[in-house]
Amino acid sequence: MTRIFFIDVNLTEFAHSYRLPVSAGNDYIWNLTITSQQNLMKALLTGLVLLTTTTSAIFAQTARPVPVTTGVSLELATYRQQVITDIHYDIHFQIPAEKTEAITAHETITFDLKEATQTLQLDFKQPASNISRLLVNGKTIKPVVEQEHVLIPAQYVNTGNNTVIIDFTAGDGSLNRNAEYLYALFVPDRARVVFPCFDQPDLKAKFKLVLIVPGEWKTLANGRLKSMVQKGRTPIVHNFEETDLLPTYLFSFTAGKYSQATDTLDGRPATFLYREKDPRDNIDSVFRLHKEAIRFLEEWTGIAFPFQKIGFVAIPDFQFGGMEHPGEVQYKASSLFLQNPTRDQLLARTNLISHETAHMWFGDLVTMKWFNDVWMKEVFANFMADKVAEKLQGSESFNLRFLQDHYNLAYSVDRTAGANPIRQQLDNLQDAGTMYGNIIYHKAPIMMRQIELLMGKENFQQGVREYLHKYSYSNATWNDLIAILAKYTTADLYKWNTVWVNQPGRPVFDYQLHYDGDKISQLHITQQPESGAARLWPQSFDVTLVYPDSTSSIRVNMQDQAMDIPEAAGKPRPLFIIFNGNGLGYGLFPSDPAEKSKLNRLESPINRASAYVNAYENMLANRTYAPGELLAAFTDALATEQEETNLKQLTGYISTLFWEFTKPAERSTIVAGMEKKIWDAMEKQTAPNNRKLLFKAYQDIYLTPEAGEKVFNIWQSQQAPENVKLAEEDYISLSLTIALKKGDVSVISQQQERLKDNDKKDRLTFLIPALSPDAATREQFFNSLKERKNRAKESWVAVGLSYLHHPLRQQYSRKFLPESLNMLEEIQHTGDIFFPQSWLGAIFSNYQDAAAWQVVQDFLRNNPGYNEKLKSKILQTTDNLYRAQQLLK
Repeated sequence: MTRIFFIDVNLTEFAHSYRLPVSAGNDYIWNLTITSQQNLMKALLTGLVLLTTTTSAIFAQTARPVPVTTGVSLELATYRQQVITDIHYDIHFQIPAEKTEAITAHETITFDLKEATQTLQLDFKQPASNISRLLVNGKTIKPVVEQEHVLIPAQYVNTGNNTVIIDFTAGDGSLNRNAEYLYALFVPDRARVVFPCFDQPDLKAKFKLVLIVPGEWKTLANGRLKSMVQKGRTPIVHNFEETDLLPTYLFSFTAGKYSQATDTLDGRPATFLYREKDPRDNIDSVFRLHKEAIRFLEEWTGIAFPFQKIGFVAIPDFQFGGMEHPGEVQYKASSLFLQNPTRDQLLARTNLISHETAHMWFGDLVTMKWFNDVWMKEVFANFMADKVAEKLQGSESFNLRFLQDHYNLAYSVDRTAGANPIRQQLDNLQDAGTMYGNIIYHKAPIMMRQIELLMGKENFQQGVREYLHKYSYSNATWNDLIAILAKYTTADLYKWNTVWVNQPGRPVFDYQLHYDGDKISQLHITQQPESGAARLWPQSFDVTLVYPDSTSSIRVNMQDQAMDIPEAAGKPRPLFIIFNGNGLGYGLFPSDPAEKSKLNRLESPINRASAYVNAYENMLANRTYAPGELLAAFTDALATEQEETNLKQLTGYISTLFWEFTKPAERSTIVAGMEKKIWDAMEKQTAPNNRKLLFKAYQDIYLTPEAGEKVFNIWQSQQAPENVKLAEEDYISLSLTIALKKGDVSVISQQQERLKDNDKKDRLTFLIPALSPDAATREQFFNSLKERKNRAKESWVAVGLSYLHHPLRQQYSRKFLPESLNMLEEIQHTGDIFFPQSWLGAIFSNYQDAAAWQVVQDFLRNNPGYNEKLKSKILQTTDNLYRAQQLLK
């Protein structure tokens, strides 16, 4: 018996949550089989249009063929997930020593098909000529590739088991080939660039891999190394065990001239590949940090390490901080191998390793169904990495670090006209890279911390444990998690979710403080959205009352648009007030004008850090502080600030205020005084790391000839200022700064002669034209980036562009802005996930003039149908440029 229910509602959110194909209107009709009355009620509450109940639980599918389009459309992914199961890949890659030679490959794909009624689409972003043989269920057919798909007609596939055998030339685009090594990086949809596959996250499969590589090369992959056999004179066949269930974006391997270290982590063997010539004690530290992270996560989740092996590789100039492939985690080498590290660098390494290790449970064990929920794996990885940090550092240091790591970067997007919600819609995986950014990496952990506060730590942990157990080695949506968490709290998580997760933006807080003599009679706080429709962000934060010799904090549980805070009544009149003094709240909090010049009265480092954040954000909003006033206040604060991470925060603000919010003429009048204040503050510091941070700030802002001579002598003699420890990377950085400000790239060539590492030498060779004093050479550098092959090292490109567009060079480089914007769509299609943002950031970050802002306005006006997500990236990156037009009038 079939029962049909009709409901008239808007289901856009439901459609994207459950990966249903949608039409252009707001009302949709689907058939969904429901197995129980309980599930029916759940579907009704979620907002389903048409439900049917029978004994099976699959989506009824229309017979109309799925259109062949570029990328992996939502419609194609939905259909394939319903009809394809039990996928196995057996892939052989023959990798020559010379990167100019093609990589030949052989692949066998087996899978079950529930219906063989339409053309099967295998994803492959290469021409048909790359396929030399295609065998489907024993029959040889002519390869047909259309719109990035190998098309296999329905008459060649079976209902039930199928076997597809393909001989092909692999695409190079996502294999990151270098002279002596390569590494496969397939997130989010780049596996299809290299080999034919079903490239979507909810078609998990098992992979057998064979790599045939030069004899001296080492390899690492998801599975255990099963055997090594010599083939001919030099190539070695590396045969790997079949992997655990993985989506294609987590399948990976690396091969090349690496050094290798091994260790045992609580009884589990672990392998570490690296190219660093002088590893020092970093190898032991890396193994130890992985062990600590695994122990913590096993205990917190209640689930043992979920994959067959532990392995990681340090890659020179890797385009991300790290990537979480099980058994072959990829890291940026400079993030692991530290010389004379600051405390901040050590904390960053701990956080990075904890983040990638947390992904083994969050993202790898349980994977999102569709990349609209990519933020789920990232928020949990960051959130759990923060918990590891809290255990290692203690709560006070953790709270300070959490504020500094997440808030500035979250605000840098959420305050802009291009702000996006945490959860976004995605119609095609080819646009999945645009989902990444500071909102999912930094606002989402703040949101997750708020939901944990709302539910209580134990309830939250129980809900997450149930989620991990229920969906292990499978896929889930955010709504699946919310449904489980809702069982552990009386709070309305669905209402809470609407404003925190599904909408962009942040609240703006204001207050009124009334006195009766020397006592507070009333503290009244209001909240309103910075932009858009009225809504409320339920949250908790502290208001800190500052007295001459003490502070008093009041916890505010903001559940209304306007509230009186009764706990404040009767308190003595404070010197000033700090909002969000504990760093838990989220929004634009007011800065008390009375705090100016009194920040050194704050004993708590987190109070000071929160006050710094509030002051900077209010300056950008044209409230309380003018840019020059805040620059002076922050520069003065360097003389008294002793907390290392606060010094890093202050010097970062000073750099932005000096280069982006100070006019060039004014810059030249104040720089000598700033140089002296920063140098004097450095000499007053006793901690070496603090002194190093202030020396780096001096290096960033100096402009006078006297300061230039001082910096040059330090670089030339390799004699750092007293009690400042400079490592090799610091001297490399100095050589680049000197080349820029002195107009002499010979210092870079001299720096190359000091280096033993060829990877570092190659990086400097790439950067020299971007720093050349000759405008024609710099133009040639920019024009070279129009060819994709010259953008292969994305981190090098970003650094080169930042020097090309440095404020001291902008009068010559401004002409490159229109073409840089014109190239953005190609950058998005050919580059990795963070490249569009880093491309824009490197180019626009330091501009402040009206001509540059006009370029942005003209581009957006002349491209009315432009990709909305890329348009948002432009608006996010140029927000300071926009604000400079208002603040520097």
